[in-house]
Amino acid sequence: MEQLLFLGNLGTGEIIIIAIIVLLLFGGKKIPELMKGIGKGVKNFKDGVKGIEDDIKVEDTDTDKK
Repeated sequence: MEQLLFLGNLGTGEIIIIAIIVLLLFGGKKIPELMKGIGKGVKNFKDGVKGIEDDIKVEDTDTDKK
């Protein structure tokens, strides 16, 4: 099993403790807003990558026609 470089072996107990700390720091109302923001960021990133891939494909077909 692969280990994360800085986390080592995390068990269920450690994950629960981290989740409780995050809940205490941000509160129950703020966490959904954070997740929504992260989701929008990931979607924008994927759209950007797809746009770059499409541009590369268009450039490849343009060079093949010449």
